[in-house]
Amino acid sequence: MNLDTREQAILQSCDAVFADTLAFTQDMVKQYSVLNQEQGVLDVVERQLQALQLPVQRVAMKHAELCTHSLYAPVPWNHEDKYNLVAQLNPGASGKTLVFNGHLDVVPADPVDMWTQAPHEPWVQDGWLYGRGAGDMQSGVAAMIFAVHAVQHAGYKITSPITLQAVVEEECSGNGALSCLQQGFGGDFVLIPEPFGPQIYSGQVGVLWFKLTVQGKPVHVLDTAAGENAIEKLQRYIPALKLLEEELNTYHKAPPYDSVARPFNLNIGKIQGGNWPSSVPAYAEMEGRIGFPPGMSANEIMQKVSDAVESVNRSSSNLAISKPVLRFHGFRSEGHLVDLKHGGIGMLADCHRSLTDSEPEHYLSTCTTDLRAFHFYSRTAGTCYGPIAKNIHGVDECVDIESIRHVLKTYALFISRWCKLEAL
Repeated sequence: MNLDTREQAILQSCDAVFADTLAFTQDMVKQYSVLNQEQGVLDVVERQLQALQLPVQRVAMKHAELCTHSLYAPVPWNHEDKYNLVAQLNPGASGKTLVFNGHLDVVPADPVDMWTQAPHEPWVQDGWLYGRGAGDMQSGVAAMIFAVHAVQHAGYKITSPITLQAVVEEECSGNGALSCLQQGFGGDFVLIPEPFGPQIYSGQVGVLWFKLTVQGKPVHVLDTAAGENAIEKLQRYIPALKLLEEELNTYHKAPPYDSVARPFNLNIGKIQGGNWPSSVPAYAEMEGRIGFPPGMSANEIMQKVSDAVESVNRSSSNLAISKPVLRFHGFRSEGHLVDLKHGGIGMLADCHRSLTDSEPEHYLSTCTTDLRAFHFYSRTAGTCYGPIAKNIHGVDECVDIESIRHVLKTYALFISRWCKLEAL
């Protein structure tokens, strides 16, 4: 390691506060902060920021303003009672502004009986911390907050602008991060501790969510031919959507995504329909997600999904009741590539080298993160660099505990090199 006296003291401070970092992560996991149930984790984070004497404020998600923004992802709920947490140090001071952004919401853990232990009761085993949100991404949120604290705990005052953002709705829309940016909480460079490991996040795909609803004709099963089975009817659309997935992965893979076997994935994530085993179902609905390449617009992929659905409509001889209803809700997020030549990326790589004596690897993502809001809203440079996690969105989600310590130290070292510090 090539570290000066100040940096060595800051890294020692990281070790000193690490037990509290881990305990904070566990407190967040206990809240099980699924969509529209984020209040518990917001309370935990707000109390922690206050305890660390960081100037936290609640930043309301202003529904009317959000809905008019071009990057807003339409969702079927109101944001009037929702808010993010922001802690700003030295707003308006001289120097480059650094932003840390992390999301507090998690995806559902159902069915919980598949888990080794209850997903909202964190447990430690063989160096891994388990629980829904442990990896994605409450350990990263803890690391970014305690990185700021570690610098102060080491006896240094940060005098240039730095902002911590703990946001909601990353898992479904990105409207939380967008709301922060819309209200002026931006900066010159952003770091997001998503759980892709200690490597430089170099790009992400676009993501579109859609919902397809079909109607059938309900009749008694004594004569099923007299009805129209909505569930069976809905199934006809899946092959056409799979063909679209194949098209995207065959004809739209430009560099650097040409190095990835199948970067643009279709997922039928939810399906429901009917109301009685002995009645031909009158309705069926599926919700899905499809990835698409950087450079393709949200309007283009929406049109492609619409065309895929329409191709089934044209070929079907049994649409007597009605055509399906296709709606787009949640993510309509375009992909982008990270500017790997930016000075902030170079500094992050230097911090990684200082701690590991090795070159950081690059990670080309086949999903999306809140990084897109910074890129498309204000062309703010940044990347993701976070802990090592397993089974995110799956059963027995967990995070490598020592990788949390590494991210904590990397972020604290980055702060010491990016920001202006004064000895207390």
